[in-house]
Amino acid sequence: MVNRKPPGIYVLPSLSRESRNVAYRAWILILTFLVYTCYHMSKKPVSVVKNVLYRNCSVPIKDGYELEIAPDNTSTTFCDWAPFDQPNHKELLGSLDLAFLFSYAFGMFFSGHIAERLNLRYFLSGGMMLVGIFTAAFGMGYFFNIHSIYFYVGIQVVSGLVQSSGWPSVVACVGNWYGKGKRGLIMGIWNSHTSVGNILGSLIAGAFVTTSWGWSFAVPGLITFGIGVMVFLFLVPDPEDVGCDMPDQHGTHVVAEHGTNKTLNIDPVEPSSEDGDDLYHEQSYSSIDASTQALIKHKQEKPITIWGAFFIPGVAEFSLCLFCAKLVSYTFLFWLPNYIEHTAHYDAEKSADVSTLFDVGGIVGGIAAGLISDNFGGRATTCAVMLILAAPVMYIYNLYGSLSLAHSIGLSFACGTLVNGPYALITTAVSADLGTHKVLEGNTKALATVTAVIDGTGSIGTHKVLEGNTKALATVTAVIDGTGSIGAAIGPLLAGLIPVWNDVFIMLIISDILALLCLVRLVYKELRLDRLLGCTGD
Repeated sequence: MVNRKPPGIYVLPSLSRESRNVAYRAWILILTFLVYTCYHMSKKPVSVVKNVLYRNCSVPIKDGYELEIAPDNTSTTFCDWAPFDQPNHKELLGSLDLAFLFSYAFGMFFSGHIAERLNLRYFLSGGMMLVGIFTAAFGMGYFFNIHSIYFYVGIQVVSGLVQSSGWPSVVACVGNWYGKGKRGLIMGIWNSHTSVGNILGSLIAGAFVTTSWGWSFAVPGLITFGIGVMVFLFLVPDPEDVGCDMPDQHGTHVVAEHGTNKTLNIDPVEPSSEDGDDLYHEQSYSSIDASTQALIKHKQEKPITIWGAFFIPGVAEFSLCLFCAKLVSYTFLFWLPNYIEHTAHYDAEKSADVSTLFDVGGIVGGIAAGLISDNFGGRATTCAVMLILAAPVMYIYNLYGSLSLAHSIGLSFACGTLVNGPYALITTAVSADLGTHKVLEGNTKALATVTAVIDGTGSIGTHKVLEGNTKALATVTAVIDGTGSIGAAIGPLLAGLIPVWNDVFIMLIISDILALLCLVRLVYKELRLDRLLGCTGD
């Protein structure tokens, strides 16, 4: 039997079973948090460096920054970086985002499929190291004085592909260790790594952008590579690898002992007649002989196909919603520092610092969305309410965000809260819900009734399509986030092509409304379920 324990585990002190369960669950959250913080930290420098790749050096800078004067007193772009010193500079800068995001979206559809078939520790650590290498490689263009658009676009294409290794892998790791429980709150807090990474990326890139922008990429790249090494040494993607208890995903509690599984407290559920499978009928899993258990486990762990994931109820609606929501979020991610510099006339470093308030709001929004959906139910309804509020806030931000520093900070924060809240909830708790199955504690009548009502809502992953399949999580996550990533590619592209910022915000508001419309059926189903449960007194 292949030893799946990471090498770094052997230097850790031995713990009792109970202590080991707690310690490893905490460790998996911390390590995957650091992992995806690095993934987003390495995405952010491009948006910050755009302000020095093309800048009009004759435009005054606010708040005491000295005005740069061209040597011949005529050139206004002498401080640009070729090839981005052309009149079509916005399209060229947009091509960097397009190359990265489309290759990221393309890779996302396959990365989840691959992640479920490989050891997650190898896949994720290798992906992180490559992300670090290619992030730093972009900055090498500065140190080696490279001015070819093909170099920068090529680096972005490869970076997008290797970046796609991250999200399905970390969600699968967390899903392996945590049951449903308070998944919205846990993942809402955990998902703040996205905004923390954006903030760190902005601050690190901003610290070097006006002096030596190559370091804006090299430093995040080195950090990401180092965390990739840590992942290889210490990541435990599956509780079974270290003899820890399996989470309660399917109404069972599985304890791993010395490389074997012992199943406890299983209430048998009679399968529907259309399944044609009576393995669970009138017997406990723990009473079945070893060969039959192996057969059942093989069936349960057979990875779901990408095509099959699309047919899981709720995946299509949430995927299309995320397409529109991520279009808005990633347009802010890649263009907000440039927008602030253009409208408020701050320098590149200060624009990057102010833009971090959008990501601080994203942390609050993600946690709030998870907490609300856990306590009041209705993932789709929670997303819909935040999307409704986001549209007017974006409109107000475009009108008044540049009036003063206080306006810019306050409205950036509010915008980030409402824009990133639904995006965070869909890519974490919703994806995890749809990628796992929960059996209703042996109550076959309750299972039939509730499933009939919630079938297709996508807010609870209790559909027979996924029954017993513990290996669907990474694929479902990849399908939802991959579809959203196509929108993430289109948004920054359109922002680069649309010449007027007012029109960019109109595009963002329309996309927000379309995201809301995608959830109408799911919201109706959730509200209908609430009424039904209220009438039955449950």
